[in-house]
Amino acid sequence: MGVELQGYDFPVGVVEDGYLSDSEAFASVINVINGVRMAPSLVPQSNKEQYDYLVTVVNPGKRIGQDDEALMATALKALSRAVFRLDAVYHGSLLNNIFMSSIWDYGLDARNALLELITTLATVPDKFLDNCLYTLLHNLRPPSRLKAPFNQSKRWLMRKEEVRREVYLALNCINTLVPLAPARLKILIEKCMPRFTEDKYVLMTYVEGILGLERNEIGKFLGSTVLARVVDLLIDLDVNIPWEDILQEEPNKGIFAIELGECNEDDEYTTIPNMDTLGLVKNTFADKLDGLMVVACEHLKSCSESGHLLEVFERLSEIFQRAMLKLHKSKFTQFLMFYACSLDPDTCGLKFAIMLTDIFISKDEDPDSRMKAIAYLASYLARAKFIPSSLVASILKRLVDWCFEYCQLQDSWVNKISPQADRVFYSGCQAVMYILCFRLRSICDVPQLKQLLFHLPVDSILHHPVLDPLKVCLPLIVQEFLRQAQTARLFKKPMAHSYDNSLESEFSKAFGGIQRLDMFFPFDPYLLKESDRFMRPNFEFWDMVKTTYSDYDSSEGEDSEGEDELKDLGPSNFPKDNDDEDDLDLKIDKMSITPNPSFLHQIATNFDQSSQMPARIRPSQSPPSPRHGFLYTKKEERLDDQKI
Repeated sequence: MGVELQGYDFPVGVVEDGYLSDSEAFASVINVINGVRMAPSLVPQSNKEQYDYLVTVVNPGKRIGQDDEALMATALKALSRAVFRLDAVYHGSLLNNIFMSSIWDYGLDARNALLELITTLATVPDKFLDNCLYTLLHNLRPPSRLKAPFNQSKRWLMRKEEVRREVYLALNCINTLVPLAPARLKILIEKCMPRFTEDKYVLMTYVEGILGLERNEIGKFLGSTVLARVVDLLIDLDVNIPWEDILQEEPNKGIFAIELGECNEDDEYTTIPNMDTLGLVKNTFADKLDGLMVVACEHLKSCSESGHLLEVFERLSEIFQRAMLKLHKSKFTQFLMFYACSLDPDTCGLKFAIMLTDIFISKDEDPDSRMKAIAYLASYLARAKFIPSSLVASILKRLVDWCFEYCQLQDSWVNKISPQADRVFYSGCQAVMYILCFRLRSICDVPQLKQLLFHLPVDSILHHPVLDPLKVCLPLIVQEFLRQAQTARLFKKPMAHSYDNSLESEFSKAFGGIQRLDMFFPFDPYLLKESDRFMRPNFEFWDMVKTTYSDYDSSEGEDSEGEDELKDLGPSNFPKDNDDEDDLDLKIDKMSITPNPSFLHQIATNFDQSSQMPARIRPSQSPPSPRHGFLYTKKEERLDDQKI
């Protein structure tokens, strides 16, 4: 291989047919480097001109043809043999061009020559390590000129995979040759992280690239650094999605679309809540977050398939406690934990539930952290299809035992409810009721679990003469829980008449505090469109929940299995049929998953009528709005038309 001489080439001794041999080209480049290793005023003009020409050969800002690229590859290979002669003082412009080069722009030979030079430069003691690592990390980004739709072309997708493999190989090589490299790489990963305001494709490509480092050989040296930076980026996007963008054009009709699970083709409401239907489609932050959640979930899936999920989950759990649990405004990022648990319910799913329970019960944690932990736990156990009823019952026992012990420690002389002072207790009681709204029927379907639940002191806790959780917790949750509990005969004694009247809603507002942790349900239905496919198969929607008062028709798919479930409950566990047909049809659609602020008004709790839980979901973290309304079911609409 040789290099064709241009009009301004390096000095040589022997030239044949207008070409330089590689060895001659290498010698020429080294001579040029040595020719400017002196004070600028002492550099001969000819040496300066040759050096300037070398700088133009290694120019990252211009498009070059095959001949120029071959010349550049030869120059880069020659520089690899002269790295110890390079100095930032004398060769600053040349080094700057090298470190600004994009390997996306060159063919295989030039890419290999550039990566060889960067790897070799990194080995020079105390000089170029950070620059080399930064250059490699920066090359995980796509070129700035690459815009949609070209960024999804087959050619560029193939180039992306090639570049990524070559960058990983160079980083592994530097890590092997330079012991200090992993420590410096951790610092640079944080510095090189793009801001959430950058282009969606840049964010997705870079995050894909650095998450690949975790699965690579160098990943074991990086610890949780990569995943932590990715989660921080997700949170930055998450908190910048205002709830106002989720509002529909007519706020008096409610904020969120009705919560649906698997819709039937004949159902009038076939639209699943997502970005398109909820005003998020025009929000650039939501669109970027959606794409990054896809990338992060694909990473978790890949780790699961390769047998490394547990290791990654341990890192994610640490990040959750540090970043997510302390944050109250996160809307979607926490679903990374949900999806990771769904990939390994027996281990990860169990660990997450136990971790949240331990935080809640621990006296070393601050009250807000304990309340957030129990909110996560309640929402998780209610929504996760993959969590077995046996685990739910076990966690409920721990929670009920803690609440019962708390009741036992109360001073007998206190005769006034103090929602703020006892806010951790009330959050625990509300969590128990919320979980049972979703899981009471499934627990009652298993005789052993039903026996365990019915022996818990739930009755004495909820009827405590001083604390009286039924008056303090969210009225909408209390109402639904009492209805199911009464149907299942959960209480050992009849309901006190006072609970059939209006509930004092100011108590729930008081124990929730400024952040309204009483209304914090972090695993409410997931609304991002593209990444929803990872959550939906394992998510329990309210219309899919089997309640203790549900009326099942075997023609709708509940044949012998459904009959067995009803037989387990026994006829004595169901109330007398004193509801009219229309009321019974409305029962399932009436629960609010995240309670509507209508609890600020008095609510009658007549358990012989269908529960008046709003069917629409509002954001858990938003302040209450005085204009929230309801989305009627089809039967309700017909009833209203008849009234008119």
